Amino acid sequence: MTTNQNASRPFDLLSDSIGKPVLVELKGGFSFRGVLKAFDVHMNIVMENAESWENGSPKTKYGKIILRGDNILLISP
Repeated sequence: MTTNQNASRPFDLLSDSIGKPVLVELKGGFSFRGVLKAFDVHMNIVMENAESWENGSPKTKYGKIILRGDNILLISP
């Protein structure tokens, strides 16, 4: 990766996304949307108002959830 003054480190981008809606895609084709509340160095994340999504539509509302970092493929702010 090249150095770019405008590029953020991954943890900086996640820190800037706390309190904002994010999309999280997991292994196995699962995806969740909700408000990012916290994360750790293992990329485990806590979300509030979380919903699972399937085929572009909300499926199940969970409220507050913890997603294990090992299962996360991407986080989109």
